[in-house]
Amino acid sequence: MNRPNRNALIGIFFVLLLGLGFAFAGSDGTLYSNGYFHPFAVGVLIAFALQWLAFAPAYLKQTEKYFDLMGSVGYLATIYTTAYLAPPIDSRSTLLIALVSIWAIRLGSFLFQRIHKAGKDGRFDKLKPSLPRFLGAWTLQGLWIVFTLAAALAAIVSEKRVAFDAYAVVGLAIWLAGFGIEAVADRQKSQFVANPKNKGRFIGTGLWARSRHPNYFGEIVLWIGVAIIALPTLQGWQWLTLSSPFFVLLLLTRISGIPLLEKRADKKWGGQEDYEAYKRDVPVLLPKL
Repeated sequence: MNRPNRNALIGIFFVLLLGLGFAFAGSDGTLYSNGYFHPFAVGVLIAFALQWLAFAPAYLKQTEKYFDLMGSVGYLATIYTTAYLAPPIDSRSTLLIALVSIWAIRLGSFLFQRIHKAGKDGRFDKLKPSLPRFLGAWTLQGLWIVFTLAAALAAIVSEKRVAFDAYAVVGLAIWLAGFGIEAVADRQKSQFVANPKNKGRFIGTGLWARSRHPNYFGEIVLWIGVAIIALPTLQGWQWLTLSSPFFVLLLLTRISGIPLLEKRADKKWGGQEDYEAYKRDVPVLLPKL
């Protein structure tokens, strides 16, 4: 077995360990409840299982066209299954389910349409031929679902119920800001790319004149909003799920998001005077005022 494939298998092992750790924390230190798997643990299992089921036909057909769509389906299936198995949901849980649903449907449909217009996603060119590496990408998506949903799922399954309060209001306001930034940034880039006059050019207008990755900034902000809404209901081990926005930040800024896109952009436009000036003047993530 060559080194990339071996590393991919090692990575899958550690990804599953992290998923198990979140299942343990979100279940407040126990994977079982009344002789059954805890609802949070079932949610984690659903997140990974759906991605593995989708991986099989994707690998056989050597396609990544349904990768992002299955991510959104994973979010919806995970949070609705968990809510169904959890104690009777309250207004806070209903709000969290609604916010996750709106975000998942909007982003999933947007990414699905984008890849079908483009015909492919260059990130997967070297991954698809390798079963371990392609499986690793789908497994990582399962962990991504668990990471981002962790605080929301913990609040939904928590036995501590708190009336709709200032945390919910502030968290909702932050979520709305993040969601708006992400949606507007995606729309601006789609319109830019669709214009034939912009072929071969990089976007540096609208929100993209304030941040080189405003959509990722919005993504991070909205998950912070979710964590704030969930915060008052957490107890015991569940407090560890508040780390989910930090994992989102880490993954987007250090692993799979910004580093890959920056490398691709440097390869495409590096050395061009306007692009180098854009990099000097516009922050990578945090928008300049």
